[in-house]
Amino acid sequence: MELRSDPHPSNEQLNSLWRAAWDQAVERDFIAVLSRSLAHVGAYDEERLVGFVNVAWDGGQHAFILDTCVHPAFRRRGVATSLVRTAANVARSRGAQWLHVDFEPQLAEFYRRCGFEPTSAGLMRLG
Repeated sequence: MELRSDPHPSNEQLNSLWRAAWDQAVERDFIAVLSRSLAHVGAYDEERLVGFVNVAWDGGQHAFILDTCVHPAFRRRGVATSLVRTAANVARSRGAQWLHVDFEPQLAEFYRRCGFEPTSAGLMRLG
């Protein structure tokens, strides 16, 4: 397993991973998103993308973990933890002072183990 910072995988690679990880067939244009990100990290088994995390940012001090996913065949091996920790290090090295993440309740323990502390936050559905 190799972690790569800013590997710029293709839409095909990312959509393939997304379908496997989330059982979701909706195609997304990841390339447009990644072009505006602070960083992204891919986990590779040889040349196969098996994990991914995106780091969005506000252009200043705040960065945001998005789209953490791991192919089901590679789960429970520490891949997601390694992705998030690497993403945090890259964000820090690029000037971010704060790293945020939103998640569903069942992921609270995972993100706590990655070093996140609980906070109160708000969310508004726009669409």
